[in-house]
Amino acid sequence: MKTLMTLLLLCSQMALAHTLWIDVRTAEEYNAGHLEGAINIPYDEIEQKIAAVSADKTADIQLYCRSGRRSGIALETLRGMGYSKVTNAGAYEQLKQKQPKSNE
Repeated sequence: MKTLMTLLLLCSQMALAHTLWIDVRTAEEYNAGHLEGAINIPYDEIEQKIAAVSADKTADIQLYCRSGRRSGIALETLRGMGYSKVTNAGAYEQLKQKQPKSNE
């Protein structure tokens, strides 16, 4: 039973790890600070660059920017391309506050 519980926990952690976080701000904004593990694809380049990151149109994709406006535009672009599990996660500063603090 313990092995089954361990396996279920591992599977749930792997599912969370497969969420793709995309920062749709400019490279300068991204370099000034971004969520750990996020990939930078500016919103006006998402249509040309998304396939290099995920050709899987059922991938769990979370988008964010400074206020949520650009991530909303990117969301509509991706949905128009057939991506079905895209979410506008909103503003970087709000998301950053929700992340667990590292033990430094």
